[in-house]
Amino acid sequence: MNLSKKTLTGIKASGLTLPTEELFNLPERVLQFGTGVLLRGLPDYFIDKANRNDLFNGRVAVVKSTSKGGTKEFDEQDSLYTICVRGIENGKPVEENIISSAISRVLTADQDWKTILEIAASPELSIIVSNTTEVGIQLVNESIDQTPPVSFPAKLLAVLFARYKALGSVEQADLAVIATELIPDNGKKLEAIVRELAVFNKLEDEFTAWLGKHIRFCNSLVDRIVPGKPDAVALAKLESSLGYKDELIIMAEPYRLWAIEGDEKVSKLLGLEAADSGVIVRPDIEIFKELKVRLLNGTHTLTSGIAYLSGIDTVTKAMNDEVTRKYVNEVMMQEIVGAIPYPVDHEEAVAFANTVIDRFANPNIEHLWINITFQYTMKMKIRVLPVLLNYYKLNNKVPAHIAFGFAAFLLFMKSTRKEGSQYFGNHEGQEYVITDDEAAYFYDKAVNNEADYVNSILSDQQLWKTDLNALNGFSAAVNENYNNILKNGMASAAASIDQSLQVSK
Repeated sequence: MNLSKKTLTGIKASGLTLPTEELFNLPERVLQFGTGVLLRGLPDYFIDKANRNDLFNGRVAVVKSTSKGGTKEFDEQDSLYTICVRGIENGKPVEENIISSAISRVLTADQDWKTILEIAASPELSIIVSNTTEVGIQLVNESIDQTPPVSFPAKLLAVLFARYKALGSVEQADLAVIATELIPDNGKKLEAIVRELAVFNKLEDEFTAWLGKHIRFCNSLVDRIVPGKPDAVALAKLESSLGYKDELIIMAEPYRLWAIEGDEKVSKLLGLEAADSGVIVRPDIEIFKELKVRLLNGTHTLTSGIAYLSGIDTVTKAMNDEVTRKYVNEVMMQEIVGAIPYPVDHEEAVAFANTVIDRFANPNIEHLWINITFQYTMKMKIRVLPVLLNYYKLNNKVPAHIAFGFAAFLLFMKSTRKEGSQYFGNHEGQEYVITDDEAAYFYDKAVNNEADYVNSILSDQQLWKTDLNALNGFSAAVNENYNNILKNGMASAAASIDQSLQVSK
């Protein structure tokens, strides 16, 4: 049996959340550019949940961002799909299956542009959501009179201009445009491009004024791991337990966050906050970026070299190892939480750190440490360095766990072999590829200055924009850890991290 509206009555799996008939009659209140699993597993998840709780009462008309493929899978299933939530929340396993009816239909811009403009003109519409990848928010000077325009910003401008022509300045014209692309200030960058395109297209000044009055372009932060469709073995097992086939089925972790930068008007247009605590509308969402970058991403980065050089290949396995789990917990709680370079409530930071523990331990997501070491140097500079400097500003002493993470980073980056433009490290006979734009720099340091490898890198102001050797006791602690790892192995050295504090006294 294949999932569709007709087959819903035949689905008997226990513990499965099914849509009711009333949900299929809700108006289209959202125009979404993108069919990807992140949108279906996060914004559309929230919309579906809100609909089932009689809070949002609207469905999503989706525009397929590219002309590749088609809408066959969505059409055959009446745009229904299953969200399988698997993971750990508050230390307890979570297993939930939901058939989402958030999406009403999927359109292609090439074939359905007239229909898309008709949706744009509807007074029922209150939200536009986009996830067109980072490449999607780019300025391409083109006419919006094309059917359709090529670039996403031009398509969006055409949609907004059609709404302006149809509704004018009535209150129903109000709209929130929420970008979810993974770039800083995504909504504001999109707005700047749309306004520039309006000038290029010589649209009337009244339209520009209308944009300022009725359209809210919102930055947003999305945070949920949505691996998408499971592998063949896991899929067969799932379909057997559910009792139907689903070509659109997706997996998602329990943790979910959609932080949207907006005012009360945006909150009212969205109407989702009451449905789930993971939807947050605030005038400033920088705190959520900081929590994610410092606690989740920063801890990932600091632990990656430690875990990989300990012979642990995945994040989940590291959380099942006593030493690495202890490191993850202590580096966050003892050092990062109190040194985030942004005003943050201590309890809020601790609460977020606890969600990180759950997310790292999720046995349903295979996240390889070697992949987390991609662009290791850049990640250390962006995610970890600001915390290190702020920790010294506040405490003027060595953060033992960050110092150990630095030592592991330096050892991982120490190239032992070069082949063409590729660099390799070797630890205890295990060779690995170093995928980092600075790999050649570390290779040269290892070959030409091995005796002073650690200090020469820490003191490189061109690399770090500061002299890390000038931090009280830091270079001594990193050297102590580095040599300890070489002498006793990563696991033994990691188990005795706190001893590095002795060299700074």
